[in-house]
Amino acid sequence: MINLLFTVVFTEMTVILILLFRNPLRKLVILGMNQVKQGKGPLVAKTVAATLIVVFTSILHNAMHIRKRLLDAGAVNSTDEVLMADRILEATLLGFSLFLALMIDRLHYYIKELFLVRNDLEEVKRLNQLDYKDKRIHTE
Repeated sequence: MINLLFTVVFTEMTVILILLFRNPLRKLVILGMNQVKQGKGPLVAKTVAATLIVVFTSILHNAMHIRKRLLDAGAVNSTDEVLMADRILEATLLGFSLFLALMIDRLHYYIKELFLVRNDLEEVKRLNQLDYKDKRIHTE
């Protein structure tokens, strides 16, 4: 599971880097995300996120249970230490993965909004130039 989480985190960080800087892949990633966010995509994404949050809380609960067992025993058990370290690593990677997924979603939203605002600004500039030309022609 830890290898899978490392792969997911690496992939998410790669997508964030692609979205942050202008490059040929950025348009492709944005188009792909637009396709994913249509139809049943948001429902699937929310379901996956909810499942990951449940797994995250389960891992944290398990880590707290191991910690309580360590405190109750008074002696340090090497098996419990290894289990605790494994659970903490899983929780950290899963939490970081959820955070990166949220960042990707927000970056996509802001890039899309920026594109729409730029298009609106270009349209307003074009209309202002046409109005200025019309007024100029009428005054001459």
